[in-house]
Formats: sequence, C-alpha cells, structure tokens
Amino acid sequence: MFVRLTEDESRRMLSAARVARLGCIVDGGPYIVPINYYFEGDCAHSHSLAGLKISALRENPRACLQLDEIGGVAHWRSVLAFGNYEEITMPSQRKSILSNLLSRFPLLTPVESAIAEDAGSLSVIVFRIRIERVTGVGEE
Repeated sequence: MFVRLTEDESRRMLSAARVARLGCIVDGGPYIVPINYYFEGDCAHSHSLAGLKISALRENPRACLQLDEIGGVAHWRSVLAFGNYEEITMPSQRKSILSNLLSRFPLLTPVESAIAEDAGSLSVIVFRIRIERVTGVGEE
C-alpha cells in the first residue's frame, strides 16, 4: 500500500542515511551525484573537491537530496529534501564538520581521509545543504 511519510519520518530517514543523491542544475538541466553526508539540525553536511557539482552549486545554490530504503519490490521508502547550498569557510566550522564526517565514515579512501583531515586546506570544499522542505513516500 502506497503511503506518504510524515515530515518527522522523512527527517528520521535523512538522519539515519549515510549516502544520498545530490541534485543540482548544470547548463540548464539536472545533474545528480551520490554523496556521503550527515544530517544535523536542518542541514546535510558534506565535503568535496572542486568540480562540476561545486561549480553548479556556486552558480545556482538550489539543490535537493534524494535517498531510499529498499527492502523489496513492495517495501520501500523514498525521501526528497529541498534546500540551498552553503559553503563553509570558517576554519572552526570546517574542522568540526570534517571531523564529524570522518567519525561517521572511517573507511573513506586514504586520499579523502588525508584531504579531510587537513581542515585548513581550502582545496577541500566543505558545504551544507540547508533543508527547507522534505517529502517522503513509500510502499508497505
């Protein structure tokens, strides 16, 4: 049976998940990539090296996250979270977010781990998506 998730259920899914797909706009069209993140307050926090998604988000900060829990063909839940991209430049905030990411994802590749541990390096982009609205659906 198809069900709509409450906002609380959707936010709990955002908090529990480790990977989501980040959607943004590139050259007028959708661009979607998976990211590791953690959800705290009203924000999904992540990091990246410079590239297409960061360029796109700097140009147009509107973004969304999409994640699923799939237990079978008739047992799944999906959440969409809509918000705005914000880069984190304050050294203490960058260090805190990167530390939280590394504690949640200790198996990041050695290159990512070395980069993330260098919170002062501006080559690592630390960012959050400030969530304004969430929706969720499922089938049980």
